[in-house]
Parts: sequence; structure tokens; C-alpha cells
Amino acid sequence: MEFDLKKETVRAVNQALHDLPKDRLTEVRIDHISGDHNLAVGMNQPARITLNGHAGYYCAGMNQQAEIVVNGNVGQGVAENMMSGKVHVFGNASQSAGATAHGGLLVIEGDAAARCGISMKGVDIVVKGSVGHMSAFMGQAGALVVCGDAGEALGDSLYEAHIYVKGEVASLGADCVEKPMRPEHLEELGGLLQAAGSEEDPASFKRYGSARELYNFKVDNVAAY
Repeated sequence: MEFDLKKETVRAVNQALHDLPKDRLTEVRIDHISGDHNLAVGMNQPARITLNGHAGYYCAGMNQQAEIVVNGNVGQGVAENMMSGKVHVFGNASQSAGATAHGGLLVIEGDAAARCGISMKGVDIVVKGSVGHMSAFMGQAGALVVCGDAGEALGDSLYEAHIYVKGEVASLGADCVEKPMRPEHLEELGGLLQAAGSEEDPASFKRYGSARELYNFKVDNVAAY
């Protein structure tokens, strides 16, 4: 199945995607994307969708089941609130990639801007480049893997999400600390890198997590809240 955004509207294409059968896998290609917003949102079908071009805001948001490939860059909020499936961006991502996502796998071949993985709730995110400031802010569950560098305030107000970074970290956010890399973490990281098609060595990464000092209110920590 093929669509051309020079001839059809985003609304019409999204409706056609939502009408796909739920009992079988459908291959879809969408061409001539030029910064269009809200592409392939709210999918709940086992489809394999290829988007050719640079996408705008909230591409592949609220995804369930579908495997979505973007051959280009994406704007703010790619895979926002994703529940399952996979979103693979062969380019760079703007801010808030994977925000509030509950599950699935988001892979970004390039860099991701500020707040990548903000309030992540179970999604796994692999960024093969670097991420901007306040990535994994209030991350609750899931894993953020950064093969490049991380900006300031990484993991600020972190809960139980796992963070793995190969490169340099500009600074750690409130209650985020470096933690030892145990065998189970090497195994988790290795599986995520493999799923993302990366050949990076898990042993070359450092792990960061919550110091768990902000779980309960303490007057001595009032400045950190």
C-alpha cells in the first residue's frame, strides 16, 4: 500500500492507516513527506510503515503494535506516549523524543535534542548520537541508551528508569548518580543495542540511576524539590 503526500492530505492518510486490518501485517509506504505533523499517530495495527522524508511534530505518537521507519529527521515529540511496537528514525530528533511512552522501542540513528525520554514510563530508547539537556527527566521505567554524549541535568528527578551513556555527561540532575554496571545491566544493555542494530560494546558504557533520596520529602532536601 502506497500514499503520496503531494496528492493526499495527512488526515486522509491517517484515516486509511487506522482502517488497516488488525488480523494481519500490512506493508505501507508514504512518500513526499515535507515537515508534515502528526503522521502515523494512534496506530493500533500490526503494520510496517515507512515514511520517506522529514516529519514534523508528534510523528508516530501513541503507537501500538506498528513498526514505523522514518527516513529523515523528526520534530518534537516523536513516539510520544507510545505503548508498544517500534519507531526507528534514520536521522535526528527534536526535543521530547519518546515523552511519557509506556513501552516499545524507539531508535534514533542521529542526535536527539533536549528532554529525550522525559517522564518515560517503560519505553526503551536507543540514541546512536548524543542527547540534549534534561534527558530522562522524571524517568520512571524503561531504559535510555546514549551512544554519544549527554547534556546537562541528565536524569533529573529520576525514578527507576535505567540510563546508559558511552560518552561524556555534562552534568547529572537532582538525585541522579553513577551506579556500578552489574552483569544483569550488561545483559540488558547488550539486548537493547542488538535490537537497535548497534555493534557498540556494552562494557564501554556507564550506568546512571536514582539515588532515591527524593522519594519521600525530607526537609534537608527542600532545595532539590
